[in-house]
Amino acid sequence: MKSLVWEAPRVMNIRDHDKPTAAADEVVIRVAYVGICGSELSGYLGHNALRVPPLVMGHEFSGEIVEMGNQAAAVNPALGLGVGVTVNPLYCTADSVLQRRGLDQLCPSRRLIGAHRPGAYAEFVAVPAKTVTVLPKEMSLRTGALTEPTACGVRIAELAGDVNGQDCLIIGAGPIGLLALQTLKLSGAQRIFIADLDAERLAMGGALGAITLDPRAVDVVKTVQEATGLGVAVSLDAVGTAVTRRQCVSATMPTGTVLLSGLHEEVSEMPAADIIRREIVVRGSFSYSPANFAEAVELLNQDKIRLDPWIVEAPLADGGPWFDRLIDAPGNVSKVLLIP
Repeated sequence: MKSLVWEAPRVMNIRDHDKPTAAADEVVIRVAYVGICGSELSGYLGHNALRVPPLVMGHEFSGEIVEMGNQAAAVNPALGLGVGVTVNPLYCTADSVLQRRGLDQLCPSRRLIGAHRPGAYAEFVAVPAKTVTVLPKEMSLRTGALTEPTACGVRIAELAGDVNGQDCLIIGAGPIGLLALQTLKLSGAQRIFIADLDAERLAMGGALGAITLDPRAVDVVKTVQEATGLGVAVSLDAVGTAVTRRQCVSATMPTGTVLLSGLHEEVSEMPAADIIRREIVVRGSFSYSPANFAEAVELLNQDKIRLDPWIVEAPLADGGPWFDRLIDAPGNVSKVLLIP
């Protein structure tokens, strides 16, 4: 089979690999669509210690089951040959208190398909049967491939708490920012401000109902404070730099919540005194729980979440150039779905 292999920073090539076979508790999926994630862009640049070349990445995907191990049906009775599925690529390999709390994404033994084992930038991928979710019959495989990033947006809205009637701020209009915008709106947020340096991505946020802010034209913090009085109830940094993290803190009202999901800079200074004196709650939002993943499937099935009309479909062989495009000048692209 053909696989797209990340071999060094900014180097990806199509290679021939043996088709995987299913272990007893696994299935093999013929990949239909696989998305490019922001964390993979970081890996592609060599900035992500989790990913080590040579590696077949790809963890946002859908497809059809073509092979089942002899224990797969016992592990997950919903599975069957030819069934359309998506996969929760985060799974635990050992029991833990966090897993028992439904927080598999925080479990010390967690593993990620496309990082710890070969992912879906290939014609076929083998995955543990327990990670597979059968898609509703009416859902397309294309839509199913959006489940994983949508689950990140669901987690953000969950951690934001009660935002009904409240104002929010999102910095970063990439896929996660756009998905969080929609999940916060579904949670009843009144006004959502969104800021981004890319005019085309900012326009996507506007089309989804946000109040857009161009940091080159306006002072984001001042504009938000003037519009809201005390500041927003919840702010989300979906970028992850010292500047955007500080902006979120400054734009948040006393006792409000700052959510950090962007990982552009692993370490940065934070305005600790301001956080203390205004009793700001700062918390991280990492990936999603299994319950968030299941909710994402339902939201997509109910057409409550969209990234169209800004989704681009491209052949797997064009993956390398699309990685470069998304890093250098993404423009009006919400998600790239590669097709093996």
